[in-house]
Amino acid sequence: MNSGQRSRGDSGNSIRSAVDPADQWVLDPETGEFRLDLDAGTWHSPEPSRGTGRARARGASAVPGGRAARRRSRAGRGRRTLKWTAGALGLVLVAGCGGAFYAYQHFNRNISSVKVQVGDESERPQATDALNILVIGTDSRVGLGREYGDEGSTGHADTTLLFHISKDRSNATVLSIPRDLMVQIPDCQSGAKKIPGEARAMFNTSLGQDGRDPGCTWKTVEKLTGVRINHFMMVNFEAVKTLSTAVGGVEVCASTNIDDPYSHLKMAAGRHVVQGEEALAFVRTRHAVGLGGDLTRIPLQQQFISSMIRKMKSSDTLTSPTKLWNLADAATKALTVDDGIDDVNKLKDLALDISQVDTKNITFTTVPVIDDPADKNRLALKPNDAQQVFAMIAADRSLTQVDQPAAAAPEAAPSSPAAPQVDAKGVKVTVRNGSGAPGQATRAATALQGRGFALAVAGSNADPAAATSVGYPTGQQEKAQAVAAALGLPASAVQENARLGAKDGVVVILGKDFTAAPAAPSAVPTEAPKDLQRVQADDTNVCAAKAK
Repeated sequence: MNSGQRSRGDSGNSIRSAVDPADQWVLDPETGEFRLDLDAGTWHSPEPSRGTGRARARGASAVPGGRAARRRSRAGRGRRTLKWTAGALGLVLVAGCGGAFYAYQHFNRNISSVKVQVGDESERPQATDALNILVIGTDSRVGLGREYGDEGSTGHADTTLLFHISKDRSNATVLSIPRDLMVQIPDCQSGAKKIPGEARAMFNTSLGQDGRDPGCTWKTVEKLTGVRINHFMMVNFEAVKTLSTAVGGVEVCASTNIDDPYSHLKMAAGRHVVQGEEALAFVRTRHAVGLGGDLTRIPLQQQFISSMIRKMKSSDTLTSPTKLWNLADAATKALTVDDGIDDVNKLKDLALDISQVDTKNITFTTVPVIDDPADKNRLALKPNDAQQVFAMIAADRSLTQVDQPAAAAPEAAPSSPAAPQVDAKGVKVTVRNGSGAPGQATRAATALQGRGFALAVAGSNADPAAATSVGYPTGQQEKAQAVAAALGLPASAVQENARLGAKDGVVVILGKDFTAAPAAPSAVPTEAPKDLQRVQADDTNVCAAKAK
């Protein structure tokens, strides 16, 4: 190799070293995936022409690596980046701050994961086609020094969000769970260690306390809400600073001046763009806003997350390869996830799923609570309202005005008779106990009443019977089948009885095989509680209020 060739090679290496690495990830049109192209974003000088100097000058402006070609190349990359990110916009799931990521395989090594153990299927809520992601913001101070207090603390579940994305991906509900809520924490397994549960404890101790890992928080939330969780993500204080900086700041609003000596936030009334330490101070502030507690810090966090989502979906972020790269790098370093999504390709698929939700259909809310009667410094579930919200999420009911697909009627068990369309309230039913277990007839009759059989009563005991039967007089077969279906009995239990007359109605003889009638399905609420706290992700008019 001559000296001229070495010189050109050195020049090429110098140019490559100055290229933004984000520009070297290009979309492969055949696979739809990003791949690393080390030549992308670089400009190679044309080979020197053997003609005259004037000819070389003309040739330099005509070769593919000229200025016009570079402009076209950059414009093309911008359009490809916008097209891809508009469909695969990374997930913003924030616990007190923000979390986001984009599907670049380069970032796989950044991701930390935990193998969660959430118990047997029989212990968990039923699986659905909706997507439920638990986002945990830990207040760990490990490696942060004394600046944030509790130096070296391993952290608890300081801020927790249940992010529910509907089956049809048309809407999402983000439920904040207050850290001071008193709950039952079930037994859980953290690695090889079995950790006993507690009948009554603060929710935030479901993580960190006695070595509990995110799987323990996962189990606690499933038990609390009755909603099956698919995945978890955990972020820490550093995530707030790095992610808010990566997007160029997040706009927030204060309705009055804020001066919080605990979080060190000093903010004049009005709108501000915060990042880094100031962003962290904003989401940690609670003493100088609202009622001065965690319940008034939560809306600040919801305001911040909503603004982060809007910023990430803005063209300013989507068309900047550098911002996308920095955001991906910050997010993957900040995230700890379950082992089911500890791969960038899996995270990308998850992001594609979530990105379908329009910002206007994302509703942030908080678990309805009251002051705990046993401790005014703690919280308890607000009766009825909390269960109403949980039931809506479990049944995939939106908190926004989105047309919902008609719910499919539940299928009857294969062994049960089809429930005919009968007027249950007019069916006379007598339940007699031949099981040998006291009180069974009364319980079965009560269960039938709960299913609309208002005339169901417990009769006298019957002779001992091995199997339960449902007898009916001529002409009342459909009524008997409806009763059997309501009790969860097989079709074979229904038998015509010539000794019964029309006035006797349907007679149920409970046998030793009868354990308990299935619980009557509770009606799923169609509307949220009237005073439910909410923040819409597209609402730009939300402002933090000064403490009263």
